[in-house]
Amino acid sequence: MTCHPRLPLAVATSSGSRAVRVLDCAEGLRELAVLDVEPGTSPWDDSWPQTVAWHPYRPLLVVADGESLLRWAADGPADPVRTPAGTAYDALAFSPDGGTLWAAPSAEDGWERSDVLDPATGAVTATARQWDTGVSVHPSGALVATLSSDQGATSCLFARPGDGPGSAMRTLRQTLILDVDGYGAPLFSADGRHVAVRGNAYVDSLDVFAFPSLRSVLSTTLSEDRSVEWPHDNLAWDARPGTLWIGTPTGSLLELDIEAEEATEHASPDDVPVSALAATATGDLLVARADGGLVLLSVRPDAPAPAPAPAPAVAVAVAVAVAVEPNDDVAVFLAGTEDAPLEGELDDYLVLTDGTRDWTDDDLATVTETAPGDPTWLRIQASMNRFRAESGT
Repeated sequence: MTCHPRLPLAVATSSGSRAVRVLDCAEGLRELAVLDVEPGTSPWDDSWPQTVAWHPYRPLLVVADGESLLRWAADGPADPVRTPAGTAYDALAFSPDGGTLWAAPSAEDGWERSDVLDPATGAVTATARQWDTGVSVHPSGALVATLSSDQGATSCLFARPGDGPGSAMRTLRQTLILDVDGYGAPLFSADGRHVAVRGNAYVDSLDVFAFPSLRSVLSTTLSEDRSVEWPHDNLAWDARPGTLWIGTPTGSLLELDIEAEEATEHASPDDVPVSALAATATGDLLVARADGGLVLLSVRPDAPAPAPAPAPAVAVAVAVAVAVEPNDDVAVFLAGTEDAPLEGELDDYLVLTDGTRDWTDDDLATVTETAPGDPTWLRIQASMNRFRAESGT
């Protein structure tokens, strides 16, 4: 389930279903279209929700449908426009200016690279560094975050969005290293001063990092009971700074104040589990339930009633930019790092932090001892270093 960043629009998908529902969230929920789209496939060959991307300003949705792309526009033809794609893309994202569509894996090089597409035709205009899972845009539009996943460790990569149409992400050297794989896309908070990452393939983890310092402010496991399946796409930042909403398998919503380290539970009237959660452009919460229902909740304290929507509600070509309090966080972050080279093994250029400490090349080359609670990637690195020391290699 994905909400448009600036317009009262959302798209709802479901594993195993061909239906992609486009919704107007301006005043309640109104279904605008249902697209018939081939379900995605995970690396384990089970069904996966379809891959979608909203244009950052226009009411335009792009959906991967096998080896083609569907373009649906509220101000366009009634039927979506289909264009061929070089492969079945597992991840799509528009650049912050809307001039470029980024896609992964690459049609030519698989997961070793990603593609840069012309959003109008779907044609590949260039290839770029590998990324996967999803892209989160900082509210300033001057920085994006994405993942490069591996079973032993996942890199949360930061990148400049490039300059103008056809530009690839320019990956930066400063990187967050996460344990194992199976994480959801990183999420910038509404004010851009926190990044949340929901994981992973082995435990229901939640990590929150301050931005631009990338220092860990929260690292927790949502449940130790593996028999209880928590929804994976269950995070949404509130418009209020430092407030994170979490959907639960009991149907309740947790309101987490990051700075105060306090959580308030808002019970569900019927205990139907939450299956997905997202924040709309107007600051409301869109809740998908395990019974297939969708609920729009207003969580803005003393929020005025929304103004009447135009008819049709989404018949606009360009949205007004979201108001963000000016800050120098991205400038500070960029000043402390640099672009990684466009070619060569990316891992050789990354500067790693786990949110607690930075890891230099010397640190990684010499670590041999770990504690039981240390992440998998660190234990693997220490084991490799011990082997080299013992074997003399």
